[in-house]
Amino acid sequence: MTTLLESYVAGRWFRSADDGEPLLDAATGDEVARISARGLDYAALVHHARTVGGPAVRALTFHQRAKLLKALALHLGEHKPELYDLSLRTGATTRDTWVDVDGGIGTLFSYASKGVRELPNDTIAFDGALEPLGRQGTFVGQHVYTSRPGVTVQINAFNFPVWGMLEKLAPAFLAGLPSIVKPAGQTAYLTERAVRVIIDSGILPPGALQLVSGGAGSLLDELGVHDSVAFTGSAHTAGILRRHPNVLDGGVHLGVEADSLNCSVLGPDVHPEDPEFDLFVKGVVTEMTVKAGQKCTAVRRVIVPEALAGRVTEALAARLARIRVGDPRDPDVRMGALASLAQRDEVRKAVEALRSGADLVFGDPAGSPADVDARRGAFLSPILLRAHPGAGQPHDVEPFGPVSTVMSYETLDQAVTLAARGRGSLVGSVITHDPAVARHLVLSLAPWHGRILVLDRDDAGESTGHGSPLPTLVHGGPGRAGGGEELGGIRGVLGHMQRTAVQASPHLLTAVTGRWTTGARRDVPPQHPFRLSLTELEIGHTVETASRTVTLDDIAHFADFTGDRFYAHTDEASATRNPLFGGIVAHGYLVVSLAAGLFVDPAPGPVLANFGVDGLRFLSPVRPGDSISVLLTVKQVTPRINADYGEVRWDALVRNQNGDAVATYDVLTLVAKSR
Repeated sequence: MTTLLESYVAGRWFRSADDGEPLLDAATGDEVARISARGLDYAALVHHARTVGGPAVRALTFHQRAKLLKALALHLGEHKPELYDLSLRTGATTRDTWVDVDGGIGTLFSYASKGVRELPNDTIAFDGALEPLGRQGTFVGQHVYTSRPGVTVQINAFNFPVWGMLEKLAPAFLAGLPSIVKPAGQTAYLTERAVRVIIDSGILPPGALQLVSGGAGSLLDELGVHDSVAFTGSAHTAGILRRHPNVLDGGVHLGVEADSLNCSVLGPDVHPEDPEFDLFVKGVVTEMTVKAGQKCTAVRRVIVPEALAGRVTEALAARLARIRVGDPRDPDVRMGALASLAQRDEVRKAVEALRSGADLVFGDPAGSPADVDARRGAFLSPILLRAHPGAGQPHDVEPFGPVSTVMSYETLDQAVTLAARGRGSLVGSVITHDPAVARHLVLSLAPWHGRILVLDRDDAGESTGHGSPLPTLVHGGPGRAGGGEELGGIRGVLGHMQRTAVQASPHLLTAVTGRWTTGARRDVPPQHPFRLSLTELEIGHTVETASRTVTLDDIAHFADFTGDRFYAHTDEASATRNPLFGGIVAHGYLVVSLAAGLFVDPAPGPVLANFGVDGLRFLSPVRPGDSISVLLTVKQVTPRINADYGEVRWDALVRNQNGDAVATYDVLTLVAKSR
């Protein structure tokens, strides 16, 4: 008997006692594995995630979690050949496998990088600026993100057995959550293999990742407040999940990414001889044939100007005729099989429904491509239809396969109306070289789409295409598309976390957040803070500088030296008429430069470099004869895990002789961990 897939539960591999259901090779019909979760203890699964996995992950800082994600990406990269081989059995071509396997690994790398660059080396993150809550500055508020003591369950579709898991795992892990993975049955053998590679590596903490090979059983019954479910699949199944009591009343958060009737709109400015015309045709054919059209982001509706509908249809048909369909093991094959014979049957039913409102212009839904065994392999040729005027079926029926329908418009508003009839989509694309067309379509289509690609000759060379979700951008969509969001860079991390408004005194808020808060106590160390190493610096360490008088000669010299001769700094008569200044004032950047001269300790020491300034604001003008001084305070210390230095954020407050603030900003430095 072929292998019975196992689940990974509470630190061990679980094998069902029954024979399970067969999973077949999509191209040959041969049995690949069997699947069953009968006898699995779902309560133990969730309990282990909650009591072992969660605490272990939350004990790590964002940077430590990011480091593990990078190590995991590197490790999976070493095992790509075996994942590639198994991916062929799902019907995926080599190109399809790159999207799934390499795309998933790339997502891990992306989140590892963002976790280090955009999150602190801490377990708490900030949302927005400090909010003053009282007149005296003794009562302030700050929104913060903290990890929830919960579990995230991911229920994935069959089309991306590796990427689907990793694109959900990465942001959840960075957010401090353990993951329970429940893949779709048809291709679960590839997910199980990837999970085995991860578990065998020992990179993730115990309990951070568990796997259910088989049905979800009572899994949702075990969830509660702080737990979440990330679902990718059909709108029908999403509806069932939405009605679960724990989702309705038990505090479980459900995120849905459902199939959608995505569109690609050709602008009225495009002519057949323009490069945009060819880009449009290539893009639609790519979306129809990659993964055999089994992508939630694939183009289902092709919206074109009425005058070009015939030319577009002919060009699409001609290009589709060059696509070779067959066993993905054949290097000349451009499109492999659908995931299963049952999936092919579903696509054929959808095509029949579409044909009541459209004409078939390419492909044979009932037939099979040449040189394949369509009785055993789930092969289907690409299908292109042309919608009848006013037909509703293309806006209602989702053919989850290599099927697209051409429809036409006469005005831009009609194009928008056609797109909106899909009732919400994951992605739309606009192909135009006209700025006015691009603005009109994007702003009109944005409420109906989670992402919009605007494609023309200028960005085509670097474009990743219509159907490629990127880790840095939101993946999700309104309405029919599910209303959920995934990815989106750090947005995808913070979405898993709890945002809380903390109200306190500046001193206690500093203690809670680990970041110095304006109004909190300052501590002047025995020596200049620039002489202290990263490990010696403490939040609140402050240097209060001597003062310096700013002269008219200083202002004139700065103007001559830099070339900044703006009249407020150089022309007394004009500056006097300026309603903001009433006379010559110092350049803001002169003030900042002089401030640096006041607080910098020039001798070599632990401070290695200044790499930026954040939040610079000029609050009051500095006039000739004014004296300025600086209060420089250690605001935040962020060690870098893989370096012998870290980042220090300093709060800089520049004051005049009256104690009035003239400038505020954060100074960013790199400081060695030891002297």
